[in-house]
Amino acid sequence: MIRGESKVTGAHLDRAAIVYVRQSTLVQVREHTESTLRQYDLAAQAARMGWAGAAIEVIDADLGLSGRTATRRDGFKQLVARVCLGEVGAVLGLEVSRLARSNADLARLLELARLTGTLVIDNDGVYDLSDINDRLLLGLKSQMSEAELHWLTSRMNEAKRAAARRGELRVPLPVGLVCDDDGNVVIDPDEEVAAAISDVFAAFTQTGSAYGVAGVFAGRRFPRRAYGGVWAGQLRWGRLTHARAAGILRNPVYAGAYVFGRRRSRQVVNPDGSVRSAVTLLPRDQWEVLIRDHHPGYITWEDYLANEAKLAGNRTNAGARPPREGTALCQGIVFCGACGRSMQVRYQDRLPRYECGHSRADHVATPLCGSVRADTIDAVASGALLAAVAPDQVALALAAAEEVTVRRQRSVRAAELAAERARYDADRAERAFLACEPENRLVARTLEARWETTLTGLADAEAALATQRSAQPELPGPDQLAATIADLPALWSAPATSDKDRKRLLRALLADVTITPVAGDPSQICVGLRWKSGASQQVQVTRRKNAYQLRSTDPAAIELARRIGPGCDNNALAAALNDAGHRTGTGQPFDGVAAGNLRSYHHIPYPGLLEDGEITPRQVAELVGVSTGTVHYWINAGYLTARRGPAGRWCIPFPPEAEAACRDRAVGSAHQHRVTDPAPRREQELSIADAACRLGVKPDVIYNWAQWGHIPARRGDAGRLWIDFTPAVERACLHRIASSPKLPEAIKTQAAQRLERNAV
Repeated sequence: MIRGESKVTGAHLDRAAIVYVRQSTLVQVREHTESTLRQYDLAAQAARMGWAGAAIEVIDADLGLSGRTATRRDGFKQLVARVCLGEVGAVLGLEVSRLARSNADLARLLELARLTGTLVIDNDGVYDLSDINDRLLLGLKSQMSEAELHWLTSRMNEAKRAAARRGELRVPLPVGLVCDDDGNVVIDPDEEVAAAISDVFAAFTQTGSAYGVAGVFAGRRFPRRAYGGVWAGQLRWGRLTHARAAGILRNPVYAGAYVFGRRRSRQVVNPDGSVRSAVTLLPRDQWEVLIRDHHPGYITWEDYLANEAKLAGNRTNAGARPPREGTALCQGIVFCGACGRSMQVRYQDRLPRYECGHSRADHVATPLCGSVRADTIDAVASGALLAAVAPDQVALALAAAEEVTVRRQRSVRAAELAAERARYDADRAERAFLACEPENRLVARTLEARWETTLTGLADAEAALATQRSAQPELPGPDQLAATIADLPALWSAPATSDKDRKRLLRALLADVTITPVAGDPSQICVGLRWKSGASQQVQVTRRKNAYQLRSTDPAAIELARRIGPGCDNNALAAALNDAGHRTGTGQPFDGVAAGNLRSYHHIPYPGLLEDGEITPRQVAELVGVSTGTVHYWINAGYLTARRGPAGRWCIPFPPEAEAACRDRAVGSAHQHRVTDPAPRREQELSIADAACRLGVKPDVIYNWAQWGHIPARRGDAGRLWIDFTPAVERACLHRIASSPKLPEAIKTQAAQRLERNAV
């Protein structure tokens, strides 16, 4: 009989007894079978305490899961739900820590057990949560269980850190590296594996990106070392993905370094309230252990740092603009001088343009934001680059390099002397401390503090010296610099040099390019070049002409046409322009048509059009009361005499007898409408088109009804028909549409529906 068994009452026995079984890991489930059997034996203990066999349930869904959290423990969630519903009389566990290692999770379960009168039973006794003493005891056990897990984890992690600080902690090695029989890390003796890893770094040197490395290995198999599962320790082969290529390039183990603590795991709360573990990659200065030259590597540590910097420079989502394969040389380093934002590259008819697309997308574009052809800016940038490496500039650069070298030597020498002074002070303080009698603690403590202070100063001085040396890499020699620059113009224009290599070469000296249109003169652009040395310069260039500008007429020809155009006709104007050596925008000689187009587009006035007694066709139409089309018909039919003026316009001699003949012809014509009512349009009157739109039919249907008198209409000014569209007329039209055998069924159905709605 266990302690407190008398607390079990009939009310508890009427409900279920749940045995909760859990082991923290699958290894424990597989190897610690005795503990698992003891937990299953709790069902027999519940039977001895009075529960019927059908009322005893075992929840073992959480075998192999840690009790640190309840996020993925479905068995624990089921137990909490059953207790909350009041279906459980007792919860049995080998010990309280089996229920939950988290004090928060266990406290929630115990609170529900108190509210529902559920007992908690372990090897130490029976606990009734309504009893304050039992509640305090279980709370203490819960706290101790959580603290125990913390102590165990801390001891194990500290042991791992101690081994890692010595470089002796065995961790899974990436493919290409293995441990020999003595436990030392060496390059994989499999030559195919080692060659594949070496080719990854060679491909990255060639392409400059992890994406390019994956492209080089397309169609080629790549090794992978399996850890865990049925393939544990075996070498598998597959394809090299972009993510895996990036992981290899960022892994310092391939540079011969031993690293521990590159990643950190932390708890993250999801929006739905669940908790998950997230792994983040730490910056290098936060790594717990970094031992360089720990084992042979495929690359040096300096190469690893260069690869890491190059990968960071390829991250466009972080604002980087790496050189691409396009022909726009200033891609990624060109900015708009109006709004200050970076300019994008857009290819139009295979010709790149720099355009300020970001500001337009964000609705912050200024009037000066726009676009410009890339070759206009690239010519300025490349010309400035080649000019900067001209022989006279090389001489200045060599002189500057020598001066910089001397300046750096002086600064490093100063740091060396400071370190030597600090080393002397530390040695002197050490000798003074060792010369002191150990029993004289009053003096020894002072000398020891002084020695520690000098040691701190020595460490700071040596760190400053190391920083000074690493921050100032060695400059190339004068001969090497001169030889490289001498071949630069030929290298720049060589067909074998790719646009991507030209961009890299340009970025080696040029920091960025700023484009600012000149206010008031859109054909001019101010190009600002900022060099990495800190110097800057401004260059003003002229935009390349577009297709419209290239096909435009010479301004001198337009000026000549403005001067002589009012005094001559089109043919004479064309002859004068040709005699002056001018051509059209397409390069053709001027003729009468081209001269007329030039006169019309630039609003150059014609010479006097009408002679005495002549009027235009529009004036004839207004006098007689007909349309201009009727006048043109009379001219073409020979009823009316007219001549062509200088611009090809009709000039009509119009004496009184011609006017009388025109009026007689208009009166006798069956095609001329008679104005029945010259009053302006009334409020409820509609035109033919408006009435047709209102009824949903074609205008010719309404016109036919008006001609036959089916709807009231009057002929207004200029012969236009106006329909008195009253509601009664509208209903009559709808009835006519609905009963018409010629109109489409859809139109007839709509008319019938409108009649029904109007009737309602």
